[in-house]
Order: sequence, then structure tokens, then C-alpha cells
Amino acid sequence: MEPKYQQNLGYIARVCKNFGIEELVLINPRCNHRGREAVKYSKHAADLLRSAKIIKGIKGLDSDLLIGTTGIWHKSNASYYNIYSLSRLSGLVRRALSARKNVTLLLGRDDTGLSRDELRLCDASVFIGAGEKYPILNISHALAVILNSLVAQEGNAAMKGLYAEAREQEALARLFESSLRGRKRIRDKKSVAMAFRHVIRRSVPTKKELNALSIAFAKP
Repeated sequence: MEPKYQQNLGYIARVCKNFGIEELVLINPRCNHRGREAVKYSKHAADLLRSAKIIKGIKGLDSDLLIGTTGIWHKSNASYYNIYSLSRLSGLVRRALSARKNVTLLLGRDDTGLSRDELRLCDASVFIGAGEKYPILNISHALAVILNSLVAQEGNAAMKGLYAEAREQEALARLFESSLRGRKRIRDKKSVAMAFRHVIRRSVPTKKELNALSIAFAKP
């Protein structure tokens, strides 16, 4: 919403690129979104600045679910208490995306944020809890926190296949149980096996870690 500083705009483009956001819409920009400073701080996301869509107001947004951001949660009182924590927002967004809805995250102005009336136009608003002495985050920092929360729910594509699946954990547990059979000093083998299962499930091991443990429990 009405970005004022090229540096912030550059950082916003960079954060968007970091988290796979491909569309940037600017509402009445107060600075040159293709200016030298904007491009400089966007690093490898200058293409998002070049392709940014410019509109005149919130009503020009093409969105099925509009989420506003605010550093002062009291503002949302005027909009039916539609304030969401990051954890609740993640669930809301995930359900919307699964229903193939177009979700828009609306960032406030660099200097004054979003007004009560603008938040009232949003379907929901999100507040990031921070220190009481200085709770207002820079908009690019806020965007990074929010997108990280949303992406973390879906899982980083680069890490897919890194962690052991449930069936692989089960195979290790059975291997461990087999290794217990010859241990006469362990009387309550069932409890030990159960404890091992609980520990493995809580630890969320990687596939490599699971393979290493499998070698240790395998029969020579």
C-alpha cells in the first residue's frame, strides 16, 4: 500500500523471491519502483519490480481472500475482531489455497501502515507479536516472518525427501525389536521397544540417520 521508500520496496521484492512469490501489486506507489535504490536492494528480484502491477486502490485487487497486516492490533477492533495469529493464519491460508482461492497479503505503508477503514475491507488481518518497547516491524521484516510461517507449514521443497517416512521408522523399530530378543538382561522388552518408537517419532530423523541406526541393529 503506497510504498514510500525504494529501499524497502527492494527488500520486499527480494523477500518475495526468496519465498517463491511471483506477483507483486503496488497500490499508488509514492516512489519509483524501478528506481536505482529499489533495484539495488532487490538483488536478484529486480524482475518482480519490473513486472509489478500498479493499481489505484484496494478494490482494484483481484483476490478471493484479502489478508491485511498491522503492527497495532487495536486497529482491527473496528473490523469485527478479525485478527489472526501467525499459526491460525497458516491454517486459514492453507485451506484457501487447497480450494484454489487467490490469496493476497496486503502490506501497510512504510510510515503509517493500514488505516482502520482499510483493515475493515480485508477478510482477515494478521498481527506479529514483538517486544512491547518497540513492537512495530519494518514491512519487509514483517513480510519475511509471515511468509516463513506460511511456507514452513507446507515444507521447504528443497528438504522434501530428507526426512524418514513413517514406514521407514516402523521398519527400524521392528529391527530394534529383533535385536532385543537375544538380550536376556532386558526383561520388559515390550516397554523398551515402545520407548524406542516414541523417541524415534519425536526426533524426526533424516533418512541417513535412520540408515545408520539400521546398520547398528542389523544382525552381523
